[in-house]
Amino acid sequence: MTGARPILTADDFALSEGVSAGIEALARARRISAAGAMVTMPRWPEHAPRLAALRGDIAIGLHLNLTLGAPLGAMPSLAPDGRLPAIATLVSRALARRLDRAEIAAEIARQLAQFAAATGYPPDFIDGHQHVHALPMVRDALIDALATGPAAVRPLVRNPADTARRISSRGLYPAKSLMLAGLARGFGRLLARHGWPTNDSFSGVSAFERASPYAAELTRALRAPGRRHLVMCHPGIPDAELAALDPVVERRRDELDALSAFASLPDLIWHPARAPDGPLIDWGTP
Repeated sequence: MTGARPILTADDFALSEGVSAGIEALARARRISAAGAMVTMPRWPEHAPRLAALRGDIAIGLHLNLTLGAPLGAMPSLAPDGRLPAIATLVSRALARRLDRAEIAAEIARQLAQFAAATGYPPDFIDGHQHVHALPMVRDALIDALATGPAAVRPLVRNPADTARRISSRGLYPAKSLMLAGLARGFGRLLARHGWPTNDSFSGVSAFERASPYAAELTRALRAPGRRHLVMCHPGIPDAELAALDPVVERRRDELDALSAFASLPDLIWHPARAPDGPLIDWGTP
């Protein structure tokens, strides 16, 4: 359980050396609660032990990827040329229900297995790059893949939706936040029905505009928390490797700097209480 303190989660570990290094620095300084890793990226094999070493400082999880680079296994329907589709293509196919549920479940299972094999532990939580895990059909495939794993301690699954009232009260990119909530509609109920713990409020949506100070965005993101409030962030150190993979580059430095300087942040956010080799986080009831 997390009490009333928000879970501040850094996305995209292993996307590049600079992203992983920035997340590591924040974790050691107790300025994030959790970090999600992209196990399909070339950097993952060398970065996995570095993530596992942070288990005493943060929760570590799988940042499911279905839109960047190559999948871990063959996906003749979604990635016939061996490359995952752009997010717009995946969203379009998900809404039209033109996805192969079994094929996606198999890839999710591969990514879950890769995370556990490389770190030595199952993930504490699961979310998705560009929120793909909450899309129609993909969410069903995720439930299928999770059903084959151990049930004693279940990972938290991120729900990237929130209520219109909370979104409005934060005033943080409400149009984008409401669109995301619409795409994820019903996801929280699905997770509860199958017994998977999740957050009950969500924030951190951004336009990634450098003209908008990230410290001000974070202050708004922490407002109007639910019982288990989850806030995403995207810190990192810009480098050529990152620029070749992702459109969000210099803004990651802005987030890293703001998170490093944010007054009293370590006392405001949730932290796990375990040793680096301790048990999985027990999130309690869904």
